[in-house]
Amino acid sequence: MRFLDDRVPSHDLTYDDVFMVPGPSSVASRYDVDLSTTDGTGATLPLVVANMTAIAGKRMAETVARRGGLTVIPQDIPLEVVADVIAEVKTRHLVLDTPIMLSPTQTVAEALSLIPKRAHRAAVVVEDGRPLGVVTAADCAEVDRFAQVREVMATEVVTVPADVDPRTAFDALDRARSALAVGVDEDGLLVGVLSRTGALRATLYTPAVDDLGRLRTAAAIGVNGDVAAKATALLDAGVDCLVVDTAHGHQERMIDALKAVRALDPQVPVAAGNVVDAAGVRALVEAGADIVKVGVGPGAMCTTRMMTGVGRPQFSAVLDCSAQAADLGAHVWADGGVRHPRDVALALAAGAASVMIGSWFAGTHESPGDLMLDSEGRAYKVSFGMASARAVAGRTATESSYDRARKGLYEEGISSSRMYLDPERPGVEDLIDQIASGVRSACTYAGARTLAELHERAIVGIQSAAGFHEGRPLATSW
Repeated sequence: MRFLDDRVPSHDLTYDDVFMVPGPSSVASRYDVDLSTTDGTGATLPLVVANMTAIAGKRMAETVARRGGLTVIPQDIPLEVVADVIAEVKTRHLVLDTPIMLSPTQTVAEALSLIPKRAHRAAVVVEDGRPLGVVTAADCAEVDRFAQVREVMATEVVTVPADVDPRTAFDALDRARSALAVGVDEDGLLVGVLSRTGALRATLYTPAVDDLGRLRTAAAIGVNGDVAAKATALLDAGVDCLVVDTAHGHQERMIDALKAVRALDPQVPVAAGNVVDAAGVRALVEAGADIVKVGVGPGAMCTTRMMTGVGRPQFSAVLDCSAQAADLGAHVWADGGVRHPRDVALALAAGAASVMIGSWFAGTHESPGDLMLDSEGRAYKVSFGMASARAVAGRTATESSYDRARKGLYEEGISSSRMYLDPERPGVEDLIDQIASGVRSACTYAGARTLAELHERAIVGIQSAAGFHEGRPLATSW
Protein backbone atom coordinates (compact mmCIF):
# COMPACT_ATOMS: atom_id res chain seq x y z
CA MET A 1 0.00 0.00 0.00
CA ARG A 2 1.17 3.53 -0.66
CA PHE A 3 -0.25 6.95 -0.03
CA LEU A 4 -1.46 9.07 -2.93
CA ASP A 5 1.37 11.30 -4.21
CA ASP A 6 3.54 9.49 -1.65
CA ARG A 7 2.45 11.95 0.99
CA VAL A 8 3.36 10.67 4.44
CA PRO A 9 0.60 11.76 6.85
CA SER A 10 1.63 14.07 9.66
CA HIS A 11 -0.93 12.58 12.05
CA ASP A 12 -2.56 9.22 12.75
CA LEU A 13 -5.63 8.25 10.75
CA THR A 14 -8.96 6.52 11.29
CA TYR A 15 -10.82 4.64 8.56
CA ASP A 16 -12.97 7.74 7.99
CA ASP A 17 -9.86 9.77 7.23
CA VAL A 18 -8.81 7.77 4.18
CA PHE A 19 -10.04 6.55 0.81
CA MET A 20 -8.75 4.29 -1.95
CA VAL A 21 -7.99 5.50 -5.45
CA PRO A 22 -8.96 3.27 -8.43
CA GLY A 23 -6.03 1.72 -10.25
CA PRO A 24 -5.50 -0.22 -13.49
CA SER A 25 -7.29 -3.55 -13.32
CA SER A 26 -7.62 -6.74 -15.33
CA VAL A 27 -10.03 -8.27 -12.82
CA ALA A 28 -13.24 -8.61 -14.81
CA SER A 29 -15.55 -9.71 -12.00
CA ARG A 30 -15.71 -9.54 -8.23
CA TYR A 31 -16.20 -13.31 -8.30
CA ASP A 32 -12.63 -13.63 -9.59
CA VAL A 33 -11.31 -12.34 -6.26
CA ASP A 34 -9.99 -14.87 -3.72
CA LEU A 35 -10.59 -13.63 -0.15
CA SER A 36 -8.73 -16.49 1.57
CA THR A 37 -6.42 -15.42 4.38
CA THR A 38 -2.74 -16.31 4.66
CA ASP A 39 -2.53 -16.27 8.47
CA GLY A 40 -2.61 -20.06 8.86
CA THR A 41 -6.11 -20.23 10.32
CA GLY A 42 -7.61 -21.87 7.23
CA ALA A 43 -10.23 -19.13 6.86
CA THR A 44 -11.47 -18.49 3.33
CA LEU A 45 -13.02 -15.16 4.32
CA PRO A 46 -11.03 -12.48 6.22
CA LEU A 47 -13.59 -12.03 8.98
CA VAL A 48 -13.19 -12.98 12.65
CA VAL A 49 -16.03 -12.63 15.14
CA ALA A 50 -14.64 -11.01 18.29
CA ASN A 51 -14.58 -12.97 21.54
CA MET A 52 -17.44 -11.08 23.18
CA THR A 53 -19.94 -12.99 25.30
CA ALA A 54 -22.96 -11.23 23.79
CA ILE A 55 -21.84 -12.00 20.24
CA ALA A 56 -19.66 -15.09 19.84
CA GLY A 57 -21.58 -18.27 20.65
CA LYS A 58 -22.17 -21.68 19.15
CA ARG A 59 -24.73 -20.51 16.63
CA MET A 60 -22.50 -17.67 15.45
CA ALA A 61 -19.48 -19.99 15.22
CA GLU A 62 -21.10 -22.54 12.94
CA THR A 63 -22.80 -19.98 10.70
CA VAL A 64 -19.69 -17.85 10.13
CA ALA A 65 -17.45 -20.89 9.60
CA ARG A 66 -19.89 -22.21 7.00
CA ARG A 67 -19.24 -19.01 5.04
CA GLY A 68 -15.47 -19.17 5.54
CA GLY A 69 -14.84 -16.96 8.57
CA LEU A 70 -13.79 -17.68 12.14
CA THR A 71 -15.45 -17.08 15.51
CA VAL A 72 -13.48 -16.75 18.75
CA ILE A 73 -15.36 -18.24 21.71
CA PRO A 74 -14.86 -15.90 24.73
CA GLN A 75 -12.56 -16.67 27.64
CA ASP A 76 -15.36 -16.01 30.15
CA ILE A 77 -17.15 -19.22 29.15
CA PRO A 78 -16.31 -22.29 31.32
CA LEU A 79 -13.79 -24.54 29.61
CA GLU A 80 -16.10 -27.56 29.61
CA VAL A 81 -18.77 -25.50 27.87
CA VAL A 82 -16.27 -24.25 25.30
CA ALA A 83 -15.24 -27.85 24.64
CA ASP A 84 -18.89 -28.76 24.03
CA VAL A 85 -19.27 -25.80 21.65
CA ILE A 86 -16.18 -26.82 19.67
CA ALA A 87 -17.40 -30.40 19.46
CA GLU A 88 -20.87 -29.37 18.30
CA VAL A 89 -19.61 -26.91 15.71
CA LYS A 90 -17.42 -29.64 14.24
CA THR A 91 -20.45 -31.91 13.77
CA ARG A 92 -22.40 -29.32 11.78
CA HIS A 93 -23.20 -29.82 8.13
CA LEU A 94 -21.17 -27.77 5.66
CA VAL A 95 -24.18 -26.82 3.53
CA LEU A 96 -27.38 -27.47 5.47
CA ASP A 97 -28.27 -25.16 8.32
CA THR A 98 -28.87 -26.59 11.79
CA PRO A 99 -32.65 -26.74 12.29
CA ILE A 100 -34.87 -25.92 15.21
CA MET A 101 -36.73 -29.14 15.97
CA LEU A 102 -40.15 -29.35 17.58
CA SER A 103 -42.29 -32.31 18.52
CA PRO A 104 -45.85 -32.34 17.12
CA THR A 105 -47.34 -31.67 20.55
CA GLN A 106 -45.28 -28.63 21.42
CA THR A 107 -47.20 -25.37 21.52
CA VAL A 108 -47.25 -22.39 19.24
CA ALA A 109 -45.89 -20.35 22.16
CA GLU A 110 -42.85 -22.61 22.35
CA ALA A 111 -42.37 -22.35 18.59
CA LEU A 112 -42.49 -18.56 18.72
CA SER A 113 -39.87 -18.49 21.47
CA LEU A 114 -37.44 -20.55 19.36
CA ILE A 115 -38.06 -19.45 15.76
CA PRO A 116 -36.39 -16.01 16.20
CA LYS A 117 -33.10 -17.82 16.88
CA ARG A 118 -32.81 -18.65 13.16
CA ALA A 119 -32.57 -16.15 10.33
CA HIS A 120 -34.75 -18.40 8.16
CA ARG A 121 -37.53 -17.98 10.77
CA ALA A 122 -38.77 -21.56 10.72
CA ALA A 123 -38.74 -24.79 12.71
CA VAL A 124 -39.11 -28.41 11.62
CA VAL A 125 -41.69 -30.61 13.29
CA VAL A 126 -40.22 -34.09 13.76
CA GLU A 127 -41.30 -37.42 15.11
CA ASP A 128 -38.78 -40.21 15.70
CA GLY A 129 -36.23 -38.05 13.93
CA ARG A 130 -38.26 -37.77 10.72
CA PRO A 131 -39.67 -34.46 9.48
CA LEU A 132 -43.45 -34.15 9.47
CA GLY A 133 -43.75 -30.51 8.49
CA VAL A 134 -42.41 -26.99 8.79
CA VAL A 135 -43.78 -24.19 10.93
CA THR A 136 -42.91 -20.53 10.42
CA ALA A 137 -43.54 -17.36 12.37
CA ALA A 138 -46.25 -16.48 9.84
CA ASP A 139 -48.00 -19.81 10.50
CA CYS A 140 -48.21 -18.88 14.18
CA ALA A 141 -49.64 -15.41 13.69
CA GLU A 142 -53.06 -14.85 15.26
CA VAL A 143 -53.14 -18.46 16.49
CA ASP A 144 -53.98 -19.59 20.03
CA ARG A 145 -50.61 -19.76 21.81
CA PHE A 146 -51.59 -23.06 23.42
CA ALA A 147 -52.37 -24.72 20.10
CA GLN A 148 -50.06 -27.56 19.10
CA VAL A 149 -47.69 -27.00 16.19
CA ARG A 150 -49.05 -30.01 14.28
CA GLU A 151 -52.24 -27.99 13.87
CA VAL A 152 -50.50 -25.09 12.11
CA MET A 153 -47.49 -26.66 10.37
CA ALA A 154 -47.19 -26.92 6.59
CA THR A 155 -47.03 -30.57 5.54
CA GLU A 156 -46.11 -30.00 1.89
CA VAL A 157 -42.35 -29.76 2.32
CA VAL A 158 -39.53 -29.80 -0.21
CA THR A 159 -37.25 -32.66 0.80
CA VAL A 160 -33.68 -33.05 -0.48
CA PRO A 161 -30.90 -35.53 0.28
CA ALA A 162 -28.28 -34.38 2.79
CA ASP A 163 -25.56 -34.41 0.12
CA VAL A 164 -27.62 -32.37 -2.35
CA ASP A 165 -25.86 -30.05 -4.76
CA PRO A 166 -26.78 -26.46 -3.73
CA ARG A 167 -27.79 -25.52 -7.28
CA THR A 168 -30.08 -28.55 -7.44
CA ALA A 169 -31.64 -27.57 -4.11
CA PHE A 170 -32.20 -24.01 -5.30
CA ASP A 171 -33.89 -25.24 -8.47
CA ALA A 172 -36.16 -27.54 -6.44
CA LEU A 173 -37.17 -24.68 -4.16
CA ASP A 174 -37.71 -22.40 -7.14
CA ARG A 175 -40.00 -24.92 -8.85
CA ALA A 176 -41.99 -25.46 -5.68
CA ARG A 177 -42.04 -21.74 -4.87
CA SER A 178 -40.98 -22.68 -1.39
CA ALA A 179 -38.65 -20.80 0.95
CA LEU A 180 -37.16 -23.77 2.78
CA ALA A 181 -36.04 -27.31 1.96
CA VAL A 182 -35.57 -30.10 4.50
CA GLY A 183 -32.43 -32.22 4.17
CA VAL A 184 -32.64 -35.88 5.18
CA ASP A 185 -30.22 -38.82 5.23
CA GLU A 186 -30.67 -42.21 3.56
CA ASP A 187 -32.97 -43.33 6.38
CA GLY A 188 -35.19 -40.26 6.09
CA LEU A 189 -33.87 -38.73 9.30
CA LEU A 190 -33.64 -34.95 9.54
CA VAL A 191 -30.12 -33.56 8.96
CA GLY A 192 -30.72 -29.87 8.34
CA VAL A 193 -32.56 -27.24 6.36
CA LEU A 194 -31.65 -25.08 3.40
CA SER A 195 -33.23 -21.83 2.29
CA ARG A 196 -33.11 -20.44 -1.24
CA THR A 197 -30.59 -17.84 -0.13
CA GLY A 198 -28.60 -20.47 1.76
CA ALA A 199 -28.36 -22.54 -1.41
CA LEU A 200 -27.05 -19.51 -3.31
CA ARG A 201 -24.52 -18.74 -0.59
CA ALA A 202 -23.23 -22.31 -0.69
CA THR A 203 -22.14 -21.64 -4.28
CA LEU A 204 -20.44 -18.34 -3.41
CA TYR A 205 -18.55 -19.17 -0.22
CA THR A 206 -16.13 -21.93 0.76
CA PRO A 207 -16.49 -23.18 4.35
CA ALA A 208 -13.52 -22.89 6.70
CA VAL A 209 -12.77 -26.54 7.46
CA ASP A 210 -9.98 -28.45 9.20
CA ASP A 211 -8.00 -31.37 7.79
CA LEU A 212 -10.93 -33.70 8.53
CA GLY A 213 -13.41 -31.51 6.69
CA ARG A 214 -15.05 -30.13 9.84
CA LEU A 215 -15.95 -26.50 10.51
CA ARG A 216 -13.23 -24.47 12.21
CA THR A 217 -13.53 -22.38 15.36
CA ALA A 218 -11.22 -20.47 17.67
CA ALA A 219 -11.28 -19.88 21.42
CA ALA A 220 -9.73 -17.36 23.78
CA ILE A 221 -7.98 -17.51 27.13
CA GLY A 222 -6.86 -14.68 29.38
CA VAL A 223 -3.44 -14.03 30.87
CA ASN A 224 -4.32 -14.81 34.49
CA GLY A 225 -4.43 -18.14 36.32
CA ASP A 226 -3.01 -21.38 34.95
CA VAL A 227 -2.65 -20.34 31.33
CA ALA A 228 -0.94 -23.56 30.27
CA ALA A 229 -3.72 -25.71 31.73
CA LYS A 230 -6.43 -23.67 30.01
CA ALA A 231 -4.59 -23.76 26.69
CA THR A 232 -4.08 -27.52 26.99
CA ALA A 233 -7.79 -28.04 27.61
CA LEU A 234 -8.72 -26.06 24.50
CA LEU A 235 -6.11 -27.79 22.35
CA ASP A 236 -7.37 -31.17 23.55
CA ALA A 237 -10.89 -30.06 22.66
CA GLY A 238 -9.77 -29.51 19.06
CA VAL A 239 -9.70 -25.72 18.80
CA ASP A 240 -8.32 -24.52 15.46
CA CYS A 241 -6.82 -21.24 16.66
CA LEU A 242 -5.86 -20.23 20.18
CA VAL A 243 -6.28 -16.57 21.14
CA VAL A 244 -4.47 -15.15 24.19
CA ASP A 245 -6.40 -12.00 24.96
CA THR A 246 -6.13 -9.00 27.24
CA ALA A 247 -6.92 -5.33 26.75
CA HIS A 248 -3.26 -4.27 27.16
CA GLY A 249 -1.20 -6.80 25.26
CA HIS A 250 2.24 -5.21 25.67
CA GLN A 251 2.77 -6.29 29.26
CA GLU A 252 4.77 -8.90 31.17
CA ARG A 253 1.82 -11.15 31.98
CA MET A 254 1.02 -11.45 28.28
CA ILE A 255 4.63 -12.27 27.46
CA ASP A 256 4.69 -14.95 30.19
CA ALA A 257 1.34 -16.34 29.00
CA LEU A 258 2.53 -16.56 25.41
CA LYS A 259 5.71 -18.32 26.43
CA ALA A 260 3.67 -20.82 28.44
CA VAL A 261 1.42 -21.49 25.45
CA ARG A 262 4.31 -21.78 23.01
CA ALA A 263 6.00 -24.28 25.35
CA LEU A 264 3.06 -26.62 24.68
CA ASP A 265 4.10 -26.71 21.00
CA PRO A 266 0.55 -26.06 19.73
CA GLN A 267 -0.07 -27.25 16.19
CA VAL A 268 -2.52 -24.42 15.56
CA PRO A 269 -1.96 -20.67 15.10
CA VAL A 270 -1.63 -18.61 18.27
CA ALA A 271 -3.09 -15.09 18.24
CA ALA A 272 -2.44 -12.52 20.95
CA GLY A 273 -3.22 -8.90 21.73
CA ASN A 274 -4.10 -6.15 21.83
CA VAL A 275 -1.39 -3.68 20.79
CA VAL A 276 -1.23 -0.62 18.54
CA ASP A 277 2.42 -0.12 17.62
CA ALA A 278 5.41 -1.90 16.12
CA ALA A 279 7.11 -2.40 19.49
CA GLY A 280 4.06 -4.24 20.81
CA VAL A 281 3.94 -6.45 17.74
CA ARG A 282 7.62 -7.28 18.03
CA ALA A 283 7.28 -8.19 21.71
CA LEU A 284 4.34 -10.53 21.14
CA VAL A 285 5.80 -12.23 18.07
CA GLU A 286 9.12 -12.81 19.83
CA ALA A 287 7.18 -14.35 22.74
CA GLY A 288 5.43 -16.80 20.41
CA ALA A 289 2.46 -15.17 18.68
CA ASP A 290 1.73 -16.05 15.06
CA ILE A 291 -1.01 -13.42 14.82
CA VAL A 292 -1.22 -10.12 16.69
CA LYS A 293 -4.54 -8.41 17.42
CA VAL A 294 -4.36 -4.68 16.76
CA GLY A 295 -6.65 -2.08 18.30
CA VAL A 296 -7.17 -0.25 21.58
CA GLY A 297 -10.35 1.76 21.96
CA PRO A 298 -12.01 1.76 18.51
CA GLY A 299 -14.83 -0.66 19.37
CA ALA A 300 -18.43 0.51 19.76
CA MET A 301 -18.70 -0.92 23.28
CA CYS A 302 -15.30 0.37 24.45
CA THR A 303 -14.82 3.51 26.54
CA THR A 304 -11.05 3.10 27.02
CA ARG A 305 -10.07 6.22 25.10
CA MET A 306 -12.59 8.39 26.90
CA MET A 307 -11.68 6.92 30.29
CA THR A 308 -7.91 6.77 29.93
CA GLY A 309 -6.81 8.70 26.85
CA VAL A 310 -5.03 5.53 25.70
CA GLY A 311 -5.35 4.12 22.19
CA ARG A 312 -4.57 5.01 18.62
CA PRO A 313 -6.56 5.76 15.46
CA GLN A 314 -7.16 2.37 13.95
CA PHE A 315 -6.05 2.74 10.33
CA SER A 316 -2.59 3.98 11.33
CA ALA A 317 -2.34 1.31 14.03
CA VAL A 318 -3.08 -1.45 11.52
CA LEU A 319 -0.72 0.00 8.93
CA ASP A 320 2.18 0.32 11.38
CA CYS A 321 1.62 -3.06 13.05
CA SER A 322 1.09 -5.03 9.86
CA ALA A 323 4.38 -3.74 8.41
CA GLN A 324 6.25 -4.87 11.52
CA ALA A 325 4.46 -8.23 11.57
CA ALA A 326 5.32 -8.86 7.92
CA ASP A 327 8.99 -8.20 8.63
CA LEU A 328 8.82 -10.85 11.37
CA GLY A 329 6.88 -13.40 9.30
CA ALA A 330 3.72 -12.90 11.36
CA HIS A 331 0.24 -11.48 10.70
CA VAL A 332 -2.23 -9.05 12.28
CA TRP A 333 -5.95 -8.99 12.86
CA ALA A 334 -7.50 -5.52 12.79
CA ASP A 335 -9.67 -5.56 15.91
CA GLY A 336 -12.47 -3.01 16.14
CA GLY A 337 -13.63 0.21 14.59
CA VAL A 338 -15.29 -1.18 11.45
CA ARG A 339 -18.80 0.08 10.79
CA HIS A 340 -19.04 -0.16 7.00
CA PRO A 341 -17.73 -2.59 4.37
CA ARG A 342 -15.32 0.17 3.27
CA ASP A 343 -13.62 -0.03 6.69
CA VAL A 344 -12.98 -3.75 6.24
CA ALA A 345 -11.52 -3.13 2.78
CA LEU A 346 -9.27 -0.37 4.12
CA ALA A 347 -8.03 -2.53 7.01
CA LEU A 348 -7.11 -5.28 4.54
CA ALA A 349 -5.44 -2.75 2.25
CA ALA A 350 -3.40 -1.57 5.24
CA GLY A 351 -2.08 -5.11 5.63
CA ALA A 352 -4.42 -6.92 8.02
CA ALA A 353 -4.82 -10.64 7.36
CA SER A 354 -8.34 -10.56 8.80
CA VAL A 355 -10.68 -8.08 10.42
CA MET A 356 -12.33 -8.72 13.79
CA ILE A 357 -15.95 -7.64 14.12
CA GLY A 358 -17.90 -7.33 17.35
CA SER A 359 -20.83 -4.97 17.80
CA TRP A 360 -21.68 -4.94 14.10
CA PHE A 361 -22.65 -8.61 14.45
CA ALA A 362 -24.37 -8.19 17.83
CA GLY A 363 -27.69 -7.21 16.28
CA THR A 364 -28.26 -10.44 14.36
CA HIS A 365 -30.31 -13.59 14.82
CA GLU A 366 -27.13 -15.59 15.41
CA SER A 367 -25.79 -13.69 18.43
CA PRO A 368 -26.50 -15.50 21.72
CA GLY A 369 -28.95 -13.06 23.32
CA ASP A 370 -32.71 -13.27 23.23
CA LEU A 371 -34.55 -11.20 20.64
CA MET A 372 -36.33 -8.27 22.28
CA LEU A 373 -38.84 -5.72 21.02
CA ASP A 374 -38.87 -2.08 22.01
CA SER A 375 -42.00 0.02 22.54
CA GLU A 376 -42.23 0.64 18.79
CA GLY A 377 -41.94 -3.05 17.92
CA ARG A 378 -38.33 -2.81 16.65
CA ALA A 379 -36.26 -5.95 17.24
CA TYR A 380 -32.97 -5.68 19.12
CA LYS A 381 -30.48 -7.62 21.20
CA VAL A 382 -28.56 -6.42 24.24
CA SER A 383 -24.78 -6.18 23.92
CA PHE A 384 -22.04 -5.16 26.36
CA GLY A 385 -18.31 -4.53 26.46
CA MET A 386 -15.90 -7.12 27.82
CA ALA A 387 -14.39 -4.66 30.33
CA SER A 388 -17.79 -3.38 31.48
CA ALA A 389 -19.26 -3.89 34.94
CA ARG A 390 -21.55 -6.58 33.55
CA ALA A 391 -18.67 -8.55 32.03
CA VAL A 392 -16.50 -8.10 35.11
CA ALA A 393 -19.31 -9.42 37.31
CA GLY A 394 -19.55 -12.57 35.22
CA ARG A 395 -15.79 -13.04 35.09
CA THR A 396 -15.40 -12.74 38.88
CA ALA A 397 -18.40 -14.84 39.90
CA THR A 398 -16.23 -17.31 41.84
CA GLU A 399 -14.37 -14.63 43.81
CA SER A 400 -15.32 -13.26 47.21
CA SER A 401 -17.98 -10.59 47.52
CA TYR A 402 -15.32 -8.11 48.67
CA ASP A 403 -13.02 -8.74 45.69
CA ARG A 404 -15.92 -8.56 43.27
CA ALA A 405 -17.09 -5.26 44.76
CA ARG A 406 -13.57 -3.79 44.51
CA LYS A 407 -13.20 -4.77 40.85
CA GLY A 408 -16.69 -3.53 40.10
CA LEU A 409 -15.68 0.00 41.04
CA TYR A 410 -13.23 0.17 38.13
CA GLU A 411 -14.67 -0.82 34.80
CA GLU A 412 -14.53 0.38 31.23
CA GLY A 413 -17.04 -0.31 28.53
CA ILE A 414 -20.78 -0.16 28.09
CA SER A 415 -22.76 -2.62 30.22
CA SER A 416 -25.95 -2.57 28.20
CA SER A 417 -26.52 -1.36 24.66
CA ARG A 418 -29.41 -2.05 22.33
CA MET A 419 -28.15 -3.39 19.02
CA TYR A 420 -31.08 -3.18 16.62
CA LEU A 421 -31.53 -5.74 13.88
CA ASP A 422 -31.50 -4.25 10.40
CA PRO A 423 -34.83 -5.33 8.86
CA GLU A 424 -33.05 -5.68 5.52
CA ARG A 425 -30.11 -7.63 6.97
CA PRO A 426 -31.23 -9.33 10.20
CA GLY A 427 -28.85 -12.30 9.96
CA VAL A 428 -25.07 -12.38 10.20
CA GLU A 429 -24.94 -13.95 6.74
CA ASP A 430 -26.75 -10.91 5.35
CA LEU A 431 -24.00 -8.72 6.79
CA ILE A 432 -21.31 -11.07 5.49
CA ASP A 433 -22.83 -10.76 2.01
CA GLN A 434 -22.66 -6.99 2.27
CA ILE A 435 -19.06 -6.99 3.53
CA ALA A 436 -17.81 -9.58 1.04
CA SER A 437 -19.44 -7.70 -1.82
CA GLY A 438 -17.76 -4.45 -0.77
CA VAL A 439 -14.34 -6.00 -0.26
CA ARG A 440 -14.47 -7.90 -3.56
CA SER A 441 -15.42 -4.72 -5.39
CA ALA A 442 -12.61 -2.83 -3.67
CA CYS A 443 -10.20 -5.48 -4.94
CA THR A 444 -11.44 -5.07 -8.51
CA TYR A 445 -10.93 -1.30 -8.27
CA ALA A 446 -7.37 -1.91 -7.08
CA GLY A 447 -6.72 -4.57 -9.73
CA ALA A 448 -6.21 -7.24 -7.04
CA ARG A 449 -7.19 -10.91 -7.26
CA THR A 450 -6.05 -11.72 -3.71
CA LEU A 451 -5.77 -9.94 -0.39
CA ALA A 452 -1.99 -9.89 -0.75
CA GLU A 453 -2.36 -8.09 -4.08
CA LEU A 454 -4.82 -5.65 -2.50
CA HIS A 455 -2.22 -4.69 0.09
CA GLU A 456 0.44 -4.40 -2.60
CA ARG A 457 -1.59 -2.38 -5.10
CA ALA A 458 -3.80 -0.20 -2.90
CA ILE A 459 -3.34 3.56 -3.24
CA VAL A 460 -4.76 5.46 -0.28
CA GLY A 461 -5.49 9.16 0.03
CA ILE A 462 -6.33 11.37 3.00
CA GLN A 463 -9.63 13.23 3.12
CA SER A 464 -11.42 15.82 5.22
CA ALA A 465 -14.62 15.16 7.14
CA ALA A 466 -16.45 16.78 4.23
CA GLY A 467 -14.81 14.30 1.87
CA PHE A 468 -16.08 11.39 3.95
CA HIS A 469 -19.55 12.94 4.16
CA GLU A 470 -19.62 13.40 0.38
CA GLY A 471 -19.26 9.64 -0.09
CA ARG A 472 -22.26 8.80 2.06
CA PRO A 473 -25.47 7.88 0.22
CA LEU A 474 -28.68 9.82 0.81
CA ALA A 475 -31.84 7.99 1.84
CA THR A 476 -33.92 10.93 0.64
CA SER A 477 -33.28 13.83 -1.73
CA TRP A 478 -31.47 16.93 -0.53
